[in-house]
Amino acid sequence: MGTEATRRVALVFSLFDANANGVLEQDDFDLMAERVVREAHASDQAAKDAMRGAFRRYWTTLLTELDANGDGEISSEEFQACVLSPERFDATIAVFAEALAALGDPDGDGLIERPLFMALMRAIGFEAANIDALFDAFEPADGDRIRVETWVAGIKDYYAPGKAGIPGDHLVVGTAV
Repeated sequence: MGTEATRRVALVFSLFDANANGVLEQDDFDLMAERVVREAHASDQAAKDAMRGAFRRYWTTLLTELDANGDGEISSEEFQACVLSPERFDATIAVFAEALAALGDPDGDGLIERPLFMALMRAIGFEAANIDALFDAFEPADGDRIRVETWVAGIKDYYAPGKAGIPGDHLVVGTAV
């Protein structure tokens, strides 16, 4: 596993730890889901429900795979062990990626505009300059828009332990791309 993947996952852990208590709990995922859905003004209820469901699945996968002592908490070390194991987490990431990208495409044209992409990613907690760099790395066209499948692939790559020099590395401060 590369340093880049470890940094990416450490950043996601810190963002998902919504109450900043050093562990992930179900409340963190519920709060994050509501933050993200709140930014999806033009999305229909089904897309919003799918995003909430994806966050629930993310949490349930972590809990099922990692919470051996049953305390309902996941540490940073436990988190890395799960999300960087494709056999344990790929299906969950695929559902999450599809749901998030669908929120970014409320009109269903297959394209995501920069302002909505920025809003959704800021709701997760990423820094604006880093989000801009990521969007640019996805090589927008068609009036400053990216394809849905480009974002889905980018999210999946973000969690891939062997990937380095990917667009998602722009989200992590101090990671050269």
